[in-house]
Amino acid sequence: MESLNQHLECLKLFGDETEGQILESLNGILLALAENRQRSSSLLTDTGIFPTLAQILKGNPSCAVKAAQVIAEIAKNEEMKKPCIDAGLVLALVPLLESTDQEMLLHAGRAIGRICYENSDLQEQLVETGVITSLVRILTDYPDSEPLVHVNLLALCNLANLDALKVQMVEAGVHEALSEILLRLQGSSQAEDMCSVKAASNLIVSLLLGDESMQKMFANGCGIIYQKVGTWLASNHPQLQLTGALAVANFARNDGNCVRMVQLGVVLQLLDLLEQHVDNGDVSVQHAALSALRNLAIPVANKVQMLEEGVAERIQMLLRSEMAPVQFKLLGTLRMLIDGQADTAEMLGQDPLLINRLVQWCDAQEHAGVRGEANRLLASLVRYSRSQEVVKAIQQAQGVKHLVSMTTSEHVIMQNEALIALAIASAIHLEIIKDSLKESRLVQSLHKLLQDECTGPEVKYNSMGLLCSLLNSGDLKQEVEEDNIKETLEKLSSHSNANVVKQAVMTLQILRDESQNTGFVSP
Repeated sequence: MESLNQHLECLKLFGDETEGQILESLNGILLALAENRQRSSSLLTDTGIFPTLAQILKGNPSCAVKAAQVIAEIAKNEEMKKPCIDAGLVLALVPLLESTDQEMLLHAGRAIGRICYENSDLQEQLVETGVITSLVRILTDYPDSEPLVHVNLLALCNLANLDALKVQMVEAGVHEALSEILLRLQGSSQAEDMCSVKAASNLIVSLLLGDESMQKMFANGCGIIYQKVGTWLASNHPQLQLTGALAVANFARNDGNCVRMVQLGVVLQLLDLLEQHVDNGDVSVQHAALSALRNLAIPVANKVQMLEEGVAERIQMLLRSEMAPVQFKLLGTLRMLIDGQADTAEMLGQDPLLINRLVQWCDAQEHAGVRGEANRLLASLVRYSRSQEVVKAIQQAQGVKHLVSMTTSEHVIMQNEALIALAIASAIHLEIIKDSLKESRLVQSLHKLLQDECTGPEVKYNSMGLLCSLLNSGDLKQEVEEDNIKETLEKLSSHSNANVVKQAVMTLQILRDESQNTGFVSP
């Protein structure tokens, strides 16, 4: 530490020291930091050396490289960033990014990246200095310098956290430079090159997270990144496959983009990619590809074409996956595909492999997301098929009890989906499911929902709609009467919600009319 003190004292005499003495002192600081970073950092703070470092950066070009290296090392410590900022070191470093000295660019880039990490205010100030243009220039001027490319990629990744900066980065052509990096390095097995490929891929995805920057990059399917997507999806490089799938998933946040991409044939490319990863495949790639397909299936216009292209059948190959993230996305994708598609819902709803797997996943205690999606898909198959055969298949697989359990879910949307599905199933095939409904104590569950003041109006409405369907079974009607639901319905006939009142009055009328043999199905 005594030696470090001497070096710091020498640097304070910056104007009186020779370049050799300055470099010797800077090297001494680097050595001290390497030996004991914490103690050296404290001493640097106490002696107030930071303004001197700024002076060296601005006024002594031959020593600036070493000064930038010192700052980069100092900035590894979180608590040292503020003194660096207060001394104006960032603004003093930015002009050095115009240098042609690669060592200077390397140390200046590292120092700026470390000081500005997770500091949005400073990042915005930095962008105003034109730093994005400088970083892009370095990427394109020195593509063969892996350390320089990697440092600049990390610096750009730090800046890409803010949506406004994402747009500026796209306008500066960052994505084009990234595309070139991936093209150049995709065949390399060198560890440092693979790190740069991952950093470039991550930055592309980060830029796509901003709505405006994403739209600029898509450019109606003509943007450079979308043009590369097909190549990435078809490559043998898992990182590029992942980038391609994530790019499609993010472009597909916009319905217009979804329609355009399906027209351009991206669906078959995603399916081909998934087939590569069915057995012992990359879970991240599977998850991303399924996310892309799910998003693409949101516009109604796309569902028909995607179903014609065999999406529903081909993605069922993933039913054998034991990975929860893949199961979750698979279920969500299938549910989105059958939304409003009666023929597909009827076809899938009679597939014993699918139904049995769904029922199995309805019991997935270790993963609530998979359990929830399995239940929702089961309900959707009934709701959209309105098929006796589908109801029969679910009954045979012992899936009805899961729909009953779903009526008491903590999520209102799932409660309503279950109630509507059970109402439809009861209306079209009550005889075959009535025993399961009794065993699952559906009538008692409905009564609790109707009694509970916390139950929302829509759930109460749909509960009474289902109740009306159940009254077509003598056994279930007897349960309704024995549970004294009539009294609860009378209370609901003065409820504050008009729809609840209307449904309560109607249900009471059916109960009172012994000759009434037909039920009411909730719409």
